[in-house]
Amino acid sequence: MRVGFAVPQSGPWATPENMRRVAVRAEELGYSELWTFQRVLYPVGHPMGPTYRSVHDPLVTLSYVAGITGTIRLGLAVVNAFVQPVVLAKQLASLQIVSGGRLTAGVGLGWLPEEFEAAGVGFERRGRRAEEFVEVLRECWSQDVVEHQGDFYQIPPSHQDPRPDSPPPILLGGMDERALRRAGRIGDGWVSASREDLTGIAERIYIVKEAAREAGRDPSGFRFVCRGVTRVRPAGDPDRPPLTGSYKEIRADVEALAEQGVTDVFHDLNFDPEIVTMDGKEAMRRAEEALEALAP
Repeated sequence: MRVGFAVPQSGPWATPENMRRVAVRAEELGYSELWTFQRVLYPVGHPMGPTYRSVHDPLVTLSYVAGITGTIRLGLAVVNAFVQPVVLAKQLASLQIVSGGRLTAGVGLGWLPEEFEAAGVGFERRGRRAEEFVEVLRECWSQDVVEHQGDFYQIPPSHQDPRPDSPPPILLGGMDERALRRAGRIGDGWVSASREDLTGIAERIYIVKEAAREAGRDPSGFRFVCRGVTRVRPAGDPDRPPLTGSYKEIRADVEALAEQGVTDVFHDLNFDPEIVTMDGKEAMRRAEEALEALAP
């Protein structure tokens, strides 16, 4: 089991200095990966909660921490398929090159209609769009001359250089069976959502693997990444969800996730409503304590 940590990205604690402190200390403590997520808009009056109210761009954040770290991997979970894939392919290729090949790229369908509207992209047929989106990314990273004529994207014969020597693995997100099977067919693994019921994650992993085998692929090398919505709370709550509770309970939950087939978990304090709404200094004090207590 590889254990990662999310960069401060949401709310008052998400300052450049705190990003630096978390990134450097996580690398020192032996965490496997630093993770980010995407939220472009927060529609007025939307009930999605404080985590999404003020969020830094994930690629800019990863580029910043790439420059102040040397070995820890960099994870994007996830960028959604309403962005333009040719532009994203260029950005991800550059980040993969300048970071020394440390990037993991997660791609999701997206679920907020307002973001699609603002991007000028249709919300319908998101599943098929995501499949072609992944095709375009891989073509840009692997072909000397890229030419693509699809249902959603058209690329005239073109060069897109420099290409990374080792393209970043692509993990797919999603919660329903179609999304899980898509991850098995075309992804290099799967990353769970913040709303995932972790008590049933073994079933999701089974569906991904089954779809991979049906497509003639070997899932033995797939990564199954759990976004750990980690909330440090007093011990002993009999109704607590996984990764909520004392440090001892959370560490036991990580071990249980490994037994269910999860290959990677990252602790994401950005999804703790207490962290993203409290004073930034106190949030960082708690985050540094968690970094130490949950280190692999």
